[in-house]
Amino acid sequence: MSDDPHDTPDDTPDADRAADRTDATTDGWTSDEPDFDDGRRHDWPGEPDWPVRESVVEYETGWQTAGYDLVEHPDGSTKKYYWAELATAVVVVARADDRLLMVEQYRPTVRNTQLELPAGIVDAGESYTEAGRRELREETGFAASSVSLLGEVQCTTGLLRHTRGFVFCEGLEPVGQDLDDNEYLVPRSVPVDEALEVIQSPPTNDATLEGVLLAREEGLL
Repeated sequence: MSDDPHDTPDDTPDADRAADRTDATTDGWTSDEPDFDDGRRHDWPGEPDWPVRESVVEYETGWQTAGYDLVEHPDGSTKKYYWAELATAVVVVARADDRLLMVEQYRPTVRNTQLELPAGIVDAGESYTEAGRRELREETGFAASSVSLLGEVQCTTGLLRHTRGFVFCEGLEPVGQDLDDNEYLVPRSVPVDEALEVIQSPPTNDATLEGVLLAREEGLL
């Protein structure tokens, strides 16, 4: 059988596919309950061969923190490792028939407009799937009847303390957007069979590429 999900039709009911994905994620390394971090936790665990001799916070913004750890190497030498700690986030892969839902927004940090998967911060007490369902509704105006966990990653580990979960949404119904006051984004959609090509057209962002690849690996796109 081909690894390409488009080569053969999938007659498996949505409910059965969702149950299969739930079993796969809960029995594996990923949990739907994130190790909550609001960007101000500062107590990430370490390893005994790399003891932290000093940890310094240099600034806080309310949703992220930055500073450095003075770390002792196995040979006894020490070095400052600078880090930025960000709140835990969720990225949403949402399929409506043969189209993938996305959002377009200007990113002031990189000074360009990005075509992205819906995403946002996980609130205290939320699971990844709960946060993904909420973010999808707020940003695109669609409610999902089925949400499942695709995976969890630590991002840009040479600099960031940031964990990101990915969820897949289907069974979508329009309910209307509910954007925050400081959100300026436009819902978009692209054909599923063109999604990977579209998101690789510059400017490309990591969360969108990761989400699409995870969903394709599961045979969902």
